Amino acid sequence: MLEWTEGIDSAARVHADACLGDDVTVAPFAVIGPKVRIGEGTRIGPHVVIDGDTTIGRENVIYPYTTIGFPPQDLKFAGENTRVVIGDRNVFREGCQVHCGTVGGLGETVIGDDCYLMVLSHIAHDCRLGDHVLFANAGTLAGHVEVDSHATIGAYSGVHQFCRIGRHAFVGGYSVVTRDALPYCLTVGNRATCFGPNRVGLRRSGVSTDTIKALDHACRLLFRSDRKREDALVEIDERWGHITEVSELADFVRTSTRGVAPLRLAQNP
Repeated sequence: MLEWTEGIDSAARVHADACLGDDVTVAPFAVIGPKVRIGEGTRIGPHVVIDGDTTIGRENVIYPYTTIGFPPQDLKFAGENTRVVIGDRNVFREGCQVHCGTVGGLGETVIGDDCYLMVLSHIAHDCRLGDHVLFANAGTLAGHVEVDSHATIGAYSGVHQFCRIGRHAFVGGYSVVTRDALPYCLTVGNRATCFGPNRVGLRRSGVSTDTIKALDHACRLLFRSDRKREDALVEIDERWGHITEVSELADFVRTSTRGVAPLRLAQNP
């Protein structure tokens, strides 16, 4: 069991210009760069390295060998001043990597609050994560990916650059996501396809059976081969537009630029 150091250990290297809040703990052999700002109560484990223009909020827990704020793996990057912004109460397990943004993107990589990133999770440049996002081991985002709140990225899954992962979406393990993953739905495979609403996860989140059925009908209507997408969206609005989750799914499809992962039909609900 890891015993967290109280205060800054004498074997850590914290630059004099770094700004650390009250009750921040820094374990042996961690390295904190000059432009780093860390909120109160955050715990930095052994051999963690945080560099660049990086802001980390309150009560985060960062396990050994995690690296945050390093330059992006983008051949166009020429040392511009870009940054990482991380919210509160996130957990970064061993070996996570979070790279700063690029001037060709957002200029920053952003992680919200209450996220849990398991071992070897990789957040590339210009990605944006909402709140309560969960990454299983070695979940990987290429650059410019948006992950909405309460989404889950399965173990060893990769998400193509510029994709979006919708709110409460579940990306199954070992998936390769090359199109947007619909909110509230289960997206799995290589190349990933949509299996309709994530029934188990939605029930656990308190979503009603009627809402889950409406989401299922909306997905089927969207992917029927004899319907134009625009006509299907109009009908979805008319029939289920009063349901927040269905309305959000329809808006997600309308605003998709990469297209959404196709539906693999299961049995009727």
